[in-house]
Amino acid sequence: MRAFIAWLTEQNYSRATIARRIASLRSLYRYLQRQQKVDRDPTDGLKGPKLDQNLPHFLSQEDIDKLLNAPQGETLMCLRDRAILETLYSAGLRVSELVALNQEYLDLNDGTAVVRGKGKKERIALLGPQALKAVEAYLHERKLQKSLKVKENPAIFLNKNGTRLTTRSVGRLLEKYIKLAGMDARTTPHTLRHTFATHLLDAGADIRGVQELLGHSSLGTTQIYTHVTTTRLKESYQKAHPRA
Repeated sequence: MRAFIAWLTEQNYSRATIARRIASLRSLYRYLQRQQKVDRDPTDGLKGPKLDQNLPHFLSQEDIDKLLNAPQGETLMCLRDRAILETLYSAGLRVSELVALNQEYLDLNDGTAVVRGKGKKERIALLGPQALKAVEAYLHERKLQKSLKVKENPAIFLNKNGTRLTTRSVGRLLEKYIKLAGMDARTTPHTLRHTFATHLLDAGADIRGVQELLGHSSLGTTQIYTHVTTTRLKESYQKAHPRA
């Protein structure tokens, strides 16, 4: 089995491909053992190659400020877009959670929103002063619209036709403002969630608290952001320390 792995390595297969081959063989031999077709599992104790960890892409404070300031104007759509960007960053929401928000879930006095995440699990999301201000301005302008469809729709974020915004639409509007701000094209709505978590941990937030705010069921999922902050600390150390 080790000779097979060595051969795969010599053939320049990626570590991810080799890991998948090992996983497939392990599943096969476990099945054969259950069927009593083989006496032993040759993959037992076999370790696959260490995979590179893809760290989440996030924005610097300077870039997030540029993005949040990109929607200029006081039209209903501009106010909506500003509220969307502020909410994504302030609350760390998944874009699916954002578009599912209804007005009844939002408490503007308390600065909170009830969010339904993966597996329909509910959690409380927090909105900072800037996000609250942006959402209030948008909802106020909505009430002034003549269309009953716009006024009475329970969804917070609507499109031009007065119906609930889709995740795809949020992606498109973000692309628009990324171009306007002259930013990294890799930026997606989920980047703002990554940025939310990274900035909180950078500022010393407790990882358990960040886990709750993100709605992660496993702490391990949240810990990826600690690798980001550690990497940044190392880079700063190497640049600044005389003995680095």
